[in-house]
Amino acid sequence: MANTKSAAKRAKQGERRRQHNVALRSRMRTAIKKVVKAIEAGDTAEAASAFKAGAAEVASMVTKGLTHKNKAARHKSRLNKAVKALATKKKK
Repeated sequence: MANTKSAAKRAKQGERRRQHNVALRSRMRTAIKKVVKAIEAGDTAEAASAFKAGAAEVASMVTKGLTHKNKAARHKSRLNKAVKALATKKKK
C-alpha cells in the first residue's frame, strides 16, 4: 500500500503500463503462432504472408522495449528458415 499520493500515482501508472505490456506481448505471441500454424498446415502462401506480418510485429515490440533485439532476431530467423524450407519442399 502506498504511503504518499505520488507513490499511489506511480503504482497506478505501473499497473496500467503492465496491462499494456501484457496486451502487446500477447499480440506478438499470437503473430508468431499464426506463422507456425500456417507452416504446420503446409500453406506456403499463407505462411509467407503471416511471416511478413509477424516479423513486423516482433520488430515493433523491440522498438517499444518489450523484448530484446537478439530475441526478436532469433524468432524472425527461425520462422523465416521454416517458411523457406516449406517453400523449397513444395517446389520439389
